[in-house]
Amino acid sequence: MKSSTTPMAKFVLACAATVPLTVLAQTVEVSPAVQHDHLPSLRGVMPKPDEFSEDKKHVREVKYIPHLNAPGNAVDTSVQGSPSQSPAAVTSSGLGFAGVGNGDYGFAPDAAPPDTNGAVGATQYVQWVNESFAVFDKSTGALVLGPRKGNTVWAGFGGQCETSNDGDPIVKWDNASQRWVMMQFAVSTTPYLQCVAVSQTADATGGWNRYAFSYGTAFPDYPKAGVWTNAYVVTFNMFAGGSSFSGAKVCAYDKAAMVAGTAATQQCFQLSTSFGGLLPADPDGASTIKAGAPNYLLNFTGGTQLNMWKLAPNFSNPALTTFTGPTAIPVNGFTAACNGGACIQQAGTANDLDSLADRLMYRLAYRNFADGHDALLVTHSVNAAGATRHKPHTAVRWYEVRNMSTTPTVFQQGTYQPDALSRWMGSAAFDKQGNIAVGYSTSSASTFPSIAMSTRAVGDAPGTLSNEVVLKAGGGSQTGSLHRWGDYSAMVVDPSDDCTFWYTTEYLKASGSFNWSTWISSFKIAGCQ
Repeated sequence: MKSSTTPMAKFVLACAATVPLTVLAQTVEVSPAVQHDHLPSLRGVMPKPDEFSEDKKHVREVKYIPHLNAPGNAVDTSVQGSPSQSPAAVTSSGLGFAGVGNGDYGFAPDAAPPDTNGAVGATQYVQWVNESFAVFDKSTGALVLGPRKGNTVWAGFGGQCETSNDGDPIVKWDNASQRWVMMQFAVSTTPYLQCVAVSQTADATGGWNRYAFSYGTAFPDYPKAGVWTNAYVVTFNMFAGGSSFSGAKVCAYDKAAMVAGTAATQQCFQLSTSFGGLLPADPDGASTIKAGAPNYLLNFTGGTQLNMWKLAPNFSNPALTTFTGPTAIPVNGFTAACNGGACIQQAGTANDLDSLADRLMYRLAYRNFADGHDALLVTHSVNAAGATRHKPHTAVRWYEVRNMSTTPTVFQQGTYQPDALSRWMGSAAFDKQGNIAVGYSTSSASTFPSIAMSTRAVGDAPGTLSNEVVLKAGGGSQTGSLHRWGDYSAMVVDPSDDCTFWYTTEYLKASGSFNWSTWISSFKIAGCQ
């Protein structure tokens, strides 16, 4: 369906705080969901007899974002070259159990990479990978439902959302509404769609309100979502005709309508080819959102800065919707890991893994703290100090950003490279006390890819992590010239206690191709109660 337009909303471009604002005319694109209905019960959808019997293996195409990294090797002044000694940040382990992966729960991968992500709600943990999901009891780790094909959520819906199962999935818990949000794109044919479902209760196995939003012939790659006050905010990297990068697109879905199961619209802004890889802010745990705060969005460019936008949708009067930015936030210099490509070494093979370092890593965590300040937390992958073309070494860069409502600044930042292991594909979150946990993958020429995390207590020295824990040691390397890894992972916080972190990502039990597994871990930082 062709999008209609409304009166203009202002798009304000600020190249840096010291540069005068340039006001550009930017039209907000408003369009209704092309389809919506209701699923009475996900439990009632019968699995297909051949649910996981497909023999066709396929690699999910990567669409890299051009031009976003500065050439050469920047001097990184944020390097933390040895672990911080921080007894206050020690962790107590919770659950550790298999997610959807090779040989677990009758599952066999048919796509790579798994795009592992998950969310924790009132009583359940939901994990979604390419191209299947499962629901677990969060108190025991027991399987409640699944694994099921992703498009099971749209069974009986009709059209591409039902017939295709194209992945790039996201699952969110909307704590304010006590609802689940699940989405994946449908891009087998045009028009390209984003398929979105909002649960009718806090039970992910129950009823769902289902929607399809259209993006015409522009390919909506790498969708990433954040839950906000009145909207589900989703970002895409758009590719005209499916192949030519045309810039990031930012869309807000009408949350109130989708929670109610009524007709819903989306409000979208298309950025220029100068910007890609935007992430929308997404609240941690039970965190509320500061009154009146717009959704904050970040990306990086040039190896020297983050860029911030602010989106304030108004679904009653789209003419009042505002989208402002970018504001430049200077950061310590960096070079994207592997210069944005594949160079991460593994044990026993010359096959290197993809860093996907041309963009920030999911999520952009948001927390509104009890003392009145709010903050953002995000990671990406960079070349470690001393890395060369012939001796690659990658590290996780992380940032805490504050003062978003006035002049956003980096409160602290760090590049974590305590040893010769490569670290990448990170995801981070705050607990309610301001403690931080960062999860990531590790690998080297003598070590299989594994799952690890590091933490910091709120009182630790700025920019430092400590107490690295291996959550799941890998049993093999990815072979057969399959370079893709990730493309993302998920660190989230349990809303029930606002202290327990949950992390999920991929690993391999044994060397091979299309035989990935995933792991789900929970833990707390000492002192959070």
